Amino acid sequence: MSDDGQFVCHGCGARVDAALSLPFRCPNADDGRDIDHLLLPADADAVGIDTASDDPFVRYRRFLSPYRLARRAGLSDEAWRDIAGRLDAALIAADGTGFRLTPLREQARLAQAIGFSGRLWVKDETGNVAGSHKARHLMGVMLYLRVLEAARLPAGDGLSSRRLAIASCGNAALAAAVIARAAEWPLDVFIPPDASSSVVRRLTELGATITLCERRAGERGDPCFLRFREAVTAGAIPFGVQGTENGLAIEGGRTLALEMAETFAATGAQPESLYVQIGGGALASGLAQGFALAARQGLVAAVPRLMAVQTAACAPLARAWAQLSGGDPKSAAQRRSQFMWAWENAPSSIASGILDDETYDWFEIVSAMRASGGAPVVAVEAVLQRAHEVGVATTGIRASATGTAGLAGLIVAPPASGDAAIIFSGIER
Repeated sequence: MSDDGQFVCHGCGARVDAALSLPFRCPNADDGRDIDHLLLPADADAVGIDTASDDPFVRYRRFLSPYRLARRAGLSDEAWRDIAGRLDAALIAADGTGFRLTPLREQARLAQAIGFSGRLWVKDETGNVAGSHKARHLMGVMLYLRVLEAARLPAGDGLSSRRLAIASCGNAALAAAVIARAAEWPLDVFIPPDASSSVVRRLTELGATITLCERRAGERGDPCFLRFREAVTAGAIPFGVQGTENGLAIEGGRTLALEMAETFAATGAQPESLYVQIGGGALASGLAQGFALAARQGLVAAVPRLMAVQTAACAPLARAWAQLSGGDPKSAAQRRSQFMWAWENAPSSIASGILDDETYDWFEIVSAMRASGGAPVVAVEAVLQRAHEVGVATTGIRASATGTAGLAGLIVAPPASGDAAIIFSGIER
């Protein structure tokens, strides 16, 4: 059997054929064992980049499991282009922007302003669909759903009657709403009561059904995520960016790393360190996996050191790293509760978009940090504020404090030598 469309759980080893079953949550996730379950796609041995396209979901299609599944199911290359092209055109109609390569530039003024002696590269995702990188993750999921429909695969039976669902505090919800609108698919969004009025207004304009989720006495964990899980249990399609809930969500984020790797290769740059803001962990997980693919393709000489940045108000990943204390990450996947659990206190930060109670994709990030020589970095509010102010002032990129939090990590823990890269994602609203 071809590996195209095959997913494997990194915790228990369960296999899912995406043509027959939805590769969202591991089928063994509720078996009561203390295992970290996450479905990962089997990667193709040899793939190529379509340099004629500036749409990442066409340019890097051969890296994507939905594309390989489509070809396995008998759909032509042109059929994929048509599916992706129709969705992209609908995105432009819904929100004014489709998927295109986003800028990655050296920012010498910013490096000088923070006293960093190396070269500093900033990837600007604020002009992407819905104003952040989040739509990359969800576009990969929607393309899979469209492939199921087009190829009439068994996994797609009855999908059209089910609603999409997402738990989010802003950017991911907006990304989901834009893509759902483009696909003409109903969406339920579970957001906190303090979500910004501009986000709520835009979600309403896009036709999303909104549920405000208050914390309940005696209940642990993110109330938005808990209500989302209830909706999925009742039949909704998980359309969020937590890899544990939808194994396909991480894959779309790999396109960001592939874009960066291409630019580095073209310019001769080789940043040794990559500082990434961490909430639920999808961004860092996608980047780590994407750079690993890029290294295997020879686009980069080595995977950059992954530095995972969290706010001091909520740092479950840093806590898990400390618990691991040099131990074997593989064994940690068999004892999840000893390393990852919900943050006990209700957090508050200027970087409100990375206050996830759990780093859902923690294991892939810990493994990537260990493999690359990276580490977590915790930033206090004053540094997050400084990073936001200097980042916007020197680059002209209108990113939010969440979106500039990776820079705070560079300020707190700069590398002893070499160059660095960060991502500004999440436009100031």
